Amino acid sequence: MSSRYAVYFAPDRYSPWRSFGAHWLGRDEHDSGVLAQPLVEGIASGELERITQEPRRYGFHATLKAPFRLAAGHDETTLVSRLGELARKLKPVALSPVEVTTLGAFVALTSHAAGDQLPADLLALAAACVTEIDDLRAPLTQQELVRRRSTALDARQTELLNLYGYPHVLERFRLHMTLTGPVEAPVAQQVMRAVAPKIAQLNADTPLWLDRLCLFVERQPGAPFHRIIDLKLSA
Repeated sequence: MSSRYAVYFAPDRYSPWRSFGAHWLGRDEHDSGVLAQPLVEGIASGELERITQEPRRYGFHATLKAPFRLAAGHDETTLVSRLGELARKLKPVALSPVEVTTLGAFVALTSHAAGDQLPADLLALAAACVTEIDDLRAPLTQQELVRRRSTALDARQTELLNLYGYPHVLERFRLHMTLTGPVEAPVAQQVMRAVAPKIAQLNADTPLWLDRLCLFVERQPGAPFHRIIDLKLSA
């Protein structure tokens, strides 16, 4: 099976946001180095390692274009070139104030409260990342389709899945940075209480901007995703 690529936003490697996220998940997404996770009141270290296992594989990020394989005739060099062209046409978008919340059974950071209309510039940026390089994407395999249909999708999400290989795009997009796998409500509340003061401090000291497109790659099925290049938005 060929590599899978994803276009994510991740904060600058030396940003305090990235330091928070990488240590929370316990992994450096550049080289898969193990990082010390924080102490969380009410959650044992082994339990924190367990509930962050799923997002740890992907690295601290917000999805702009979900993982995909390249279509025949295209390679990584072409993908990087096209992403560079796209980055030069896009402007940075403010994300702060970021808040910690639950999305279903997951805890995540979001840039806007549930139900809020996302700013037009953020929606346009996310849509461009989905549509402008979609000709490089190979169709989903039957197994991939089954997996992405495993959660309940409405008619529009099914249409988007068939069009772009992912149901949470265009007007159904919501920027989020996942902090846990599925957890029970009491654990989610403990995580949110632990994280909220740090996020408030980061919002105050270093407002977060979506200022780059980050290319991540999964070289083998089930392998960790590695962050291989950042492309600064420069319009």
